[in-house]
Order: sequence, then C-alpha cells, then structure tokens
Amino acid sequence: MRILEIAGICVVALLAFFFAIFFRRRLLMVGGGTIRLQVRINTIVPGRGWSPGLGQFVGDELRFHRMFSLAIRPKRVLDRRGLTVEERRLPTGPERLTMPGHWVVLRCRTTSADLEIAMAETTVTGFLSWLEAGPPRDPGSLRGRPVFGPRPMES
Repeated sequence: MRILEIAGICVVALLAFFFAIFFRRRLLMVGGGTIRLQVRINTIVPGRGWSPGLGQFVGDELRFHRMFSLAIRPKRVLDRRGLTVEERRLPTGPERLTMPGHWVVLRCRTTSADLEIAMAETTVTGFLSWLEAGPPRDPGSLRGRPVFGPRPMES
C-alpha cells in the first residue's frame, strides 16, 4: 500500500510539472508579439547546442525564453540597438535534424558577443522589419546591416 501512495504522489508531481511548463508557455503567448525560435547556447560541438524556445518582443528587446524551463526570467535578452545580422544561411549537417526544413539560421552580432538564432523563413521577414524599425544608428555602423538579399540556395 505504501508503494502505491509513493507512485501516486510521483505521478501527481509529474503532471503538475508538465502543467506548469504548458501554463508558462501559454502566459508568454497570450500577450502577443511572440515567435518560435532557437538560440545556439553552446558552440563546442559544430552543429549542436541549439535550445528551442519562444522569443518575446518587448519594446526594443527580444527576450528569449527556453521552451523547457520554469525560469521566470528570459535566458537571453537581445537589444535591437546593438544587434546586427551578419549572415543568413540554411541549417547544415546535424542542424537539419533539429530544425524544420523551412527554418533559416542568422548569425548575429551584439555589443557583447556573437550568437546564432534560427527561426522560420516567414518569421525572419518580421524579425528583420522589427530590427530595421529601431532607432537610428550612428553613421559608422553601416557594416552589419540586416541581410535582405535573396534567400539562400538549398544544397
């Protein structure tokens, strides 16, 4: 009888955990201005280290919340005043297994570091529009303007 009680408590705790993750995600999406994206957290192994999550546009910031996390704060905050897109490419190698086929990888530069983000091709258009709609930058920062060119060719 004691084993059944322990098993029941574990099942209830597991269900509460999954409910909390689902509820947190729904709360983030209710406010609007959210997109699905992946951020490369770790670059030790080529093609690996991607973390899925939600991006939330709040003013001049893109806040990245990891999909499977109960953290209230975002994992990363990207300020559009210091964010530039350096390169746009299709997923390669192991990345193709972790991302849908219609996603694009953007190599970005921030004031503090370089990072890669991936999102759907249709979302990239909105992201680049949001980036361009930001406040004017100093004239010396023309290098690294967002890449609006033709979409990359599939190999």
